[in-house]
Amino acid sequence: MSLKDKLTNDMKEAMKAKQVERLSTIRQLRGAIKNKEIDLKRELDDDAVISVIGTLVKQRRESASMYRDNDRAELADKEEAELAVLLEYLPAQLDEAELRKIVAAVIAETGVSTIKDLGKVMPQVIARTKGAADGKLVSQLVREQLAG
Repeated sequence: MSLKDKLTNDMKEAMKAKQVERLSTIRQLRGAIKNKEIDLKRELDDDAVISVIGTLVKQRRESASMYRDNDRAELADKEEAELAVLLEYLPAQLDEAELRKIVAAVIAETGVSTIKDLGKVMPQVIARTKGAADGKLVSQLVREQLAG
């Protein structure tokens, strides 16, 4: 079953169970996927859908953080609830130790040694993690290993 089919089934289940917040989040996600398909003029495969979900997850994290910083707890809670639903559709997230191993392997394979080579390492690490790691954390770990 493709990820898009799973979303459709989950949307139907959320309707039947009257899970308003979950239903709303899944509809937003399906809309974002549809918009991306219209932009690209083609159907999205699971990898492209994961990319769209990753973008929405990043937006939710940033929004929740911004709302918390501005004492808007109710809006931050809403964003975090949506984030929890979106995370269900991403692959299992890698822990920091696994991510460090991947970063170290890519650095060794590419033979880079300075922070100037960040652009050579990041795309390869992102390709290997495919939605299973937060880009911000990946960037931080790559910078640490290239600096150290």
